[in-house]
This record gives sequence, structure tokens and C-alpha cells, in this order.
Amino acid sequence: MPQIEIYTWTFCPYCVRAKALLDHKKLAYTEYAIDGDEEAREAMSRRTGGRRSLPQIFIDGRHVGGCSELYALERAGTLDVMLAS
Repeated sequence: MPQIEIYTWTFCPYCVRAKALLDHKKLAYTEYAIDGDEEAREAMSRRTGGRRSLPQIFIDGRHVGGCSELYALERAGTLDVMLAS
């Protein structure tokens, strides 16, 4: 099973949408809800190469981007390949 990590804000609609896709696929993930925690956001930003928007998603330590990128991987059929490897 791949290790999935997602940085979120509780009421962020893009975060909710990204988690909905992961939940639909019945994937376990670790969620870091960083609402208002600037130190945690800075740590996330270091991992993403400077990106500060939310959500930010990692699969097996590899940064895949945010909600739009996650859905693009799903549409291309690449997400399932990443999850299987």
C-alpha cells in the first residue's frame, strides 16, 4: 500500500475534493490539517519546493501537487499506476 500524505485546511473546498477522490478509491492517507499553523505551512512549503497553496499531496514521498494535479493524474490513468508501484 502506498504512503499518501495530504496537507489541508479544514474548510478548503479543494482539500475536501482531493480527499473525496482518495476516499472514493478507498485509499488510506495521512492528513496534516494545518489551519492557521504557519510553522507547519513553512515545513510543507520546503517539501513542495516553495508551493504554499492547499492541498499539497505526496505519494510515497513524491510530491504530486494539489487537487487539480491529483484529478489530472486520475483522468490520465496515471494515478492508479503510481499507486500500484
